[in-house]
Amino acid sequence: MISLSQGRLQDRRPLSVIDIGSNSIRLVVYEGIARSPTVLFNEKMLAGLGRGIVSTGKLDPEAVTRSMPEFQRFRALSEQAGADRLHVIATAAAREAENGPDFIHRVEAVLGTEIRILTGREEAYYSALGVISAFHQADGITGDLGGGSLELVDVKGEAIGDGITLPLGGLRLQDMAKNSFATAAKIAREQIARAELLHAGEGRPFYAVGGTWRNLARLHMNTTNYPLAVMHHYEMNIAGSIPFLQKVARGDIDKIKGIDGVSKARRGLLPYGAIVLLEIIAAMQPSKIAVSALGVREGFLYSLLSEEERRTDPLISAAEELALLRARSVTHSHELVRWTREALEAFGIVETVDEGRYRHAACLLADIGWRAHPEYRGTQSLNIIAHASFIGVDHPGRLFLALVNAFRNDGVFNDAIAPELKALATPPYVERARLLAAMMRVVYLLTASMPGVMPRLKWEKRDNGVLALVIPSDLAGLYGERPVGRLAQLARISGKKLELAVG
Repeated sequence: MISLSQGRLQDRRPLSVIDIGSNSIRLVVYEGIARSPTVLFNEKMLAGLGRGIVSTGKLDPEAVTRSMPEFQRFRALSEQAGADRLHVIATAAAREAENGPDFIHRVEAVLGTEIRILTGREEAYYSALGVISAFHQADGITGDLGGGSLELVDVKGEAIGDGITLPLGGLRLQDMAKNSFATAAKIAREQIARAELLHAGEGRPFYAVGGTWRNLARLHMNTTNYPLAVMHHYEMNIAGSIPFLQKVARGDIDKIKGIDGVSKARRGLLPYGAIVLLEIIAAMQPSKIAVSALGVREGFLYSLLSEEERRTDPLISAAEELALLRARSVTHSHELVRWTREALEAFGIVETVDEGRYRHAACLLADIGWRAHPEYRGTQSLNIIAHASFIGVDHPGRLFLALVNAFRNDGVFNDAIAPELKALATPPYVERARLLAAMMRVVYLLTASMPGVMPRLKWEKRDNGVLALVIPSDLAGLYGERPVGRLAQLARISGKKLELAVG
């Protein structure tokens, strides 16, 4: 009998998506349809179907031949992973090539399912949905650069505005320019001029989607010694990144620091991605470049959710899933969310919307490292949280979450904790992380990490200006030296006069 590991969420049914692009073909098996999708299995083939399509009008025949066994393999992998649904989508190359219909017919026969060929408008729509699903209150222009086309769409919150599809995919641009970077820049400038919607993006973020731009961002990370190897929501400062992009656009990439971190199969398209991005920056004047790890596939999955599921915060959803999988008690985690909110209110500390979201998530994640050796719980938890596949959170925010857990386990005054990562979190987040961790260090000693006690702990103001944390008299046995000492730490960090009392 085969049983699922307890590391899997038991209420999920896997589904697969095969994305047939102009450059790559990818199979992704997801744990299930969820607000924050989790990948069970992921494999791609850089087939290059769209190579030469400008001059021949057809899909590359060698790429078509090479891809057929891979489609057979993808179907077998999907079945092996237990996926009960297989969705197949195809984009620019398949819809535009003369031999596209024949290719699609052959692939459908291999996969045993119908392929949905997305129009340019649909491709732009799902790409925009991917960004909407991945960023909290996204507000800017999304750009999805594939092998055959570039989709630009204005997004704000849940609203999708103007959009345009341009023939500026990496393979297509390389083909049109006949491998000339100067010609590619001219073509890109002419095409980008058609995208009037970019003018409305001035001073707003540009959300970069697609493998070429992700690899460009990875190279930028390596060049700048960026300490957090997480692609989603990586931000490139406009002024600081232009010299880097100009260097890549000239094709001077072989000696760039960190180029070995980009696969050789991807390197050839990096200059074309840089060329297009430079033209977008010139036309749009964005506030920053924010890289999205989610795109058309995830946008398609997001479209399958109910309206109620779409309104769920993806960060909170993912944190709760980790609590279910790793914490001693998810009920205790939820009690911690409420108790820390009440503590902040008692202290007179006001939260922004994001600070409230991040505190909520940090409380759900507070106990995920309990199985590790005590000396390594903080370090292990910090690494798990800092590098988790979270969406709906920027890099300073995710490091706030990680530092809360590290401070909770390794001590609130331990300044040796991850100095490079701490610098990315920003000083206000570091101090808020200390405060929240100090609260947790008090209450975990009073609850033994089990539910039922926190709802009965109350903050009371005394006439002498002291704020007392009151334990009910029937739980007086929980009073002791260690929680008193921890409360003294919290008092030092918060600047409040605190005492532990039994009432």
